[in-house]
Amino acid sequence: MAAKPNVFSNVLSPFAWRSRISRLATVLAGLWVLGTVLWSPIGINAEALAGVGFTDSALYQEKSGYSLDGIGKVYMGREIAQVMGHQGAGWLERSGRASSEQPRRLVEALNLSPTDVVADIGAGTGYMSFRMTPFLPEGKVLAVDIQPEMVEILNYFKEERQVDNLDAILGNEQSPNLPEQSVDLVLMVDAYHEFEFPNEMMTGIVKALKPGGRVVLAEYRAENPLVMIKPLHKMTQKQVRKEMLKVGLVWKETKNLLPQQHLMFFEAA
Repeated sequence: MAAKPNVFSNVLSPFAWRSRISRLATVLAGLWVLGTVLWSPIGINAEALAGVGFTDSALYQEKSGYSLDGIGKVYMGREIAQVMGHQGAGWLERSGRASSEQPRRLVEALNLSPTDVVADIGAGTGYMSFRMTPFLPEGKVLAVDIQPEMVEILNYFKEERQVDNLDAILGNEQSPNLPEQSVDLVLMVDAYHEFEFPNEMMTGIVKALKPGGRVVLAEYRAENPLVMIKPLHKMTQKQVRKEMLKVGLVWKETKNLLPQQHLMFFEAA
């Protein structure tokens, strides 16, 4: 009579356990990689964690306890997100960005005139800046970033691509360092939610607008839970409109043509 198989033998064998652990490790590693891709920005700026400035207690409040991706500073009911450091430059230039965000459709929606001066605030590596320069043969792009390393990358790409109508500008946390009434359009792509001093920065931006100038923001849709971006790196349209109105910018329209982002247009009151 044949012996009954031991139903526990496979479960208890060292090989079976090693196999299960190996498969589990593979799954966890895959989830970590997927999370990195879907939930970036990565390369958080370490300076954002070193201390947060509060210039006006009426504008900003300190949050008790830091969120995972916040700086503990609240503006108009919204916690400000950490700045993505220059170490995350590769995320800005990722190969899948063109299909997931459709930057060409964004640029075409701006209806740029050939002579326009456009400020790209939070330009990073210039992913959007260099896509606008061909539309501005008699104008230029002012690519603004607060990190010297990003400005170095901008200048490197400018020289490598032989682009003449782009100037890289080093701003700071409270100012874009733009002359008053110098730009026709200001573009901020997935940047505004990281401004440490949004009121001061936007006040400087409004001053930099020429009469009739426009401000355009692209922000990941916080209303949509299927947009797999960290919560503090998304914004609702209602919140954006409220914060822009605070500095005298009036909402004109939202173009729902991008897969994951609001594209919101504002003008000075």
